[in-house]
Amino acid sequence: MKKDANIDSPLQSLISFNKLMEQYDLLAKSDNDFIAKNAQYIIDAQAPYPELRDGFADASLLKKHEEIIKTMLQDSFSEVLTNNEIKTASLPYNNIVFNSSKRFQKIIENAGPDFVPQMREMSEQEMYVVPCVVILNFYYGFNLDFKRPFFYDIPDTNGVMKHYRILYNADFIEMLPTERAKELTQDDVDELLEDFDNLELWKEKIPPNSFISKGFVISNMFDVTAEHTISKIKSSLIANDKWGSDNFMGELHETFKSFFNLQDIHVGFTAYNTKEEQFEKVHGTGMTSVILQDNETASCEQTLCPDSYKTLLEDSSYFAISDVDKYYEMYNGMSPYKNLKKEGYKSAIYAPIANKGKLLGVLELTSTKKGELNSVNANKLDDIMPYIVTAVLRSKIEEENLIDAIIQHECTSVHSSVYWKFEEEAKRFIKDGLQDQNPSFREIVFKDVSPLYGQIDIKDSSKAHNVAIQRDLMIQLTDVNSLLQKAFDTNALPIYEELIYRVNSHIDTIKETLHTNSEQSIFNFVVDEINPVFEHLKKEDANMAELIADYESGIDENTKSYYDHRKNYDESVMIINKKLASLIDKKQEESQAMFPHYFERYKTDGVEHNMYIGGAIAGDRNYAPIYLNNLRLWQLQVMCDMENTHYALKPELAVPLDVASLILVHNTSLSIRFRMDEKRFDVDGTYNARYEIIKKRIDKSFVKGTNERLTQTGKMVIVYSQKSDELEYLRYIKFLKSKGYFTGKVEIVELEGLQSIAGLKAIRAEILYKKDQTSKKTYTYEDLMEELKA
Repeated sequence: MKKDANIDSPLQSLISFNKLMEQYDLLAKSDNDFIAKNAQYIIDAQAPYPELRDGFADASLLKKHEEIIKTMLQDSFSEVLTNNEIKTASLPYNNIVFNSSKRFQKIIENAGPDFVPQMREMSEQEMYVVPCVVILNFYYGFNLDFKRPFFYDIPDTNGVMKHYRILYNADFIEMLPTERAKELTQDDVDELLEDFDNLELWKEKIPPNSFISKGFVISNMFDVTAEHTISKIKSSLIANDKWGSDNFMGELHETFKSFFNLQDIHVGFTAYNTKEEQFEKVHGTGMTSVILQDNETASCEQTLCPDSYKTLLEDSSYFAISDVDKYYEMYNGMSPYKNLKKEGYKSAIYAPIANKGKLLGVLELTSTKKGELNSVNANKLDDIMPYIVTAVLRSKIEEENLIDAIIQHECTSVHSSVYWKFEEEAKRFIKDGLQDQNPSFREIVFKDVSPLYGQIDIKDSSKAHNVAIQRDLMIQLTDVNSLLQKAFDTNALPIYEELIYRVNSHIDTIKETLHTNSEQSIFNFVVDEINPVFEHLKKEDANMAELIADYESGIDENTKSYYDHRKNYDESVMIINKKLASLIDKKQEESQAMFPHYFERYKTDGVEHNMYIGGAIAGDRNYAPIYLNNLRLWQLQVMCDMENTHYALKPELAVPLDVASLILVHNTSLSIRFRMDEKRFDVDGTYNARYEIIKKRIDKSFVKGTNERLTQTGKMVIVYSQKSDELEYLRYIKFLKSKGYFTGKVEIVELEGLQSIAGLKAIRAEILYKKDQTSKKTYTYEDLMEELKA
């Protein structure tokens, strides 16, 4: 991105390597001798040139100090990765690049001698405001979020446009005020926040050249051409009915060139009339068809051979022709090779546009070069064909179905409580498309919502899994040992004895403890060294062949090893997850009737769930804090039900796994944002991210000052930080005790501090269990275990 001399900027650029050298000052004191010596070498190399630390504005000095700068940046620009990484060192908001990877140099070289990369869609106002936001955050200490992706669009040597996303590393920048810098108050910032488009106001608060940007930035670029072209095809085909527009086909040609990374590619369409069983011309500017050529209609028999007819109409599969001339000769000039040959094409892909097995039309991709289009790259169309299908269906379905299609394509499945918000956005998306306003599906955000989190985790799942692996391996190795011993008894070859020794060594290794690499090591040993011996023995000895066949019958086809105990473990986990997930899903339907809230649950080694409730999600319903209190009480009760469901199920499990339950209470509201890339909601903002960090770490925590794990079987753990939450949940436990959910035995513990998080406490309440659904008698966990054993 070039900084135009005629465009004002709040920053003056000063080239400096001070922040980088400060890192080497620290590394020179490292205990690692190699790191320390390398750092000292760079420090000594820079020392004769103090201006490299002090900073300079004269860009010509970069050439003078070119070699020493390369030395200083050698760790940041690894020579090993230079042909892979797309990387530069440059000034912020400027196109002065003083170091770059070889791959970046090659990309710019291929773009042409006069090409200068320009950042996509950066207006003059944004060129000024973006640095201002950086200054407000890093110098004044405010917290403004103006993060957005930056891209370069750079043609390759064939003129095909490639798209690169840019990630900046500003670790080596210092922000220094000049005499023009002003003191800013919160009121000043609020004024700026209310008037983003007022460039003069921004210049008044943060004048041009009021700060010095001392240092440099490292830019890492990533080729996102495939993702970009898929997104572009998706937006243009789903969002807009542009089939008749003047530039639709021209833009589509360019997009397909980028998608296939081929300069010589042509795109055409033909529609299919199911009733008449014929192909029909698609009318619109630039619309062409090799299948139809100048005809308005043509029957399938006229335009397709038997193979292409079956592939397109019956199998709904791609029909790829990598060598038109070859197949033209092979099939005596019949269609579809006839028309392709006539128009000078050497390779082609015909892709059926089909919905539910019914052909709607054909996408025609053609090239004048042999082999450029083929059955391999045809599979790339899998990512975009659903959007082409949707575009064709647009004219045949009602608006409600279209809204559902957009939501499905853009966001996958959406919970009913927030569907209305996606529906509103889809309607706006369609309206903007009809008005040629270049629509995009905006991010969905719900502000000021209260989170609830709960998990029922399988206790010591890793240990149980390892035990299952250990048992399977021990049994398999014992059987292997027995077979080798029989072979040795028959024919006392020393190699058999050596293999027996190694098998016993493996058995001894895993007898007490299963190490991280033990399973793979034993698997490789059996596959690489035991199996070939067994194959030899089967050919040499009929009796051994029968014994080995019996051994091989115990080998699982998928894992290629014994899988009995692991299968029992995996199936037990699956049964627990399925049962608990089914229960909470059913209960969740009841809770939505009380007050709408967002709900998601997922299975791991157990079942976890997230809920968010607030006025933003409720839509036109009036929200009050009592609904949060109600949902907390409901969650506590349902998790007790899930505990009881598990322990009623436990006697039926092949592996009698225990579970432990935990609820995390968050006292303040937060915002959630739907992440388009991950297709899920996530908390929004750095501060709110603390909540997510706690969720990920809390179940592994310990009671403060002890080695005792926080979660325990038979107890409901409620983690919180505020006294008000403690009192609220103690009330709920007292109430649920009266309904037979808890014994009344409660303890309050303090948690050992997690990384960067302290001050958490937990209530541990003993759960009452029922032996079955009809029983009125209740048990503690210990009592229940004794009863189940009886």
